Amino acid sequence: MKLIHLSDLHLGKKIKENSLQEDHVYILKQIIEIIQSEKPDAVLIAGDVYDRSLPSVEAVTLFDDFITKLSLLKIPVMIISGNHDSAERLTFASRLLKNNQIYISRKYDGNAECVVLNDEYGKVNFYFLPFIKPAVVQQFYPDEKIETYTDAVSLAINKMNIDKSSRNVLLAHQFVTGAQRSDSEELSVGGLDNVDSRVFNDFDYVALGHLHGPQTAGSERIRYSGSPLKFSFSEVNQKKGVLIVELDKDGFKECRTIPLVPLRDMIKIKGKYDELLLKKNYESLNLEDFIHITLTDEDEIPDAFYKLRTIYKNLLTLEYDNLRTKNNSTISFTEEIKALSPLERFDRLYEMQNNCPMNDEQKSFLEKLIEEIWEAE
Repeated sequence: MKLIHLSDLHLGKKIKENSLQEDHVYILKQIIEIIQSEKPDAVLIAGDVYDRSLPSVEAVTLFDDFITKLSLLKIPVMIISGNHDSAERLTFASRLLKNNQIYISRKYDGNAECVVLNDEYGKVNFYFLPFIKPAVVQQFYPDEKIETYTDAVSLAINKMNIDKSSRNVLLAHQFVTGAQRSDSEELSVGGLDNVDSRVFNDFDYVALGHLHGPQTAGSERIRYSGSPLKFSFSEVNQKKGVLIVELDKDGFKECRTIPLVPLRDMIKIKGKYDELLLKKNYESLNLEDFIHITLTDEDEIPDAFYKLRTIYKNLLTLEYDNLRTKNNSTISFTEEIKALSPLERFDRLYEMQNNCPMNDEQKSFLEKLIEEIWEAE
């Protein structure tokens, strides 16, 4: 059985107020062409269809056009909601869409939906697990002890009553321990949302969404497809693409990537101001790309951002790398702090004030407190 794995479309996304509507139209057209060429048995979309829980009219129209084109291909399409989606809004008309083999998961209600497909080796069960938090699962199983995201996902999977005599595939939208984040991703509880990959042991393939960089998560059969577009400059070196997954009679067989070429890429440029104004240094570039420039001049250039934008029209960010910035410990300290989770920040503050780190009981209490605050927000 051949599967196409996608996730994190983030329709309606803006980068520093720059709409990506045209970029999404362009990349979704490529994805449709890949699906037409590959002729998979199913298409899996593992969450974050939209960038916001209240998507724009343009985003909804774009998704409507995309799934309409998919339905015309007569290929089953399976979709779950991510942390950016409103599960209720995403599932609008889902019962009607099932008639066209478009399966959209409902909001998590304690029971997982399952779609069964067949190939020459028998059936394959596809289980849906939209983005969940411990508090969400706890309300359906109040007698169970659920303290972590691993507890929540493990319990949700145990309640699926998986048919281990068949091949099983899971669509999920979580952060699996050991995977690498990008700056454009939203931390759900400040780094406390890790899920141990061992909870997925009963599945032949796990189609993950949530992280924007394509990668495995503890196993070749547990994968993030990544987002089809770059959403931050931390993703500059990522190779975006569509995952083609093959299952044989024994389960996961192989996975390959078909690259996607964006309408506008994200690139970084570094050099002196005067050098960047020379035609020979930019004529080979696509000046429609989103650009981050690092100037190496020792003196700050007045209005450098706006002057450079006359050439680099989609210049989004500008910074300096010189003796002043290298000797500015405040900047490096700020960047270091920004990289820490809320728990790590509080732990550092506690140690500075009390000359000793928090003990395990204090850390456990703080983790629960952060979780409660995040849930309330």
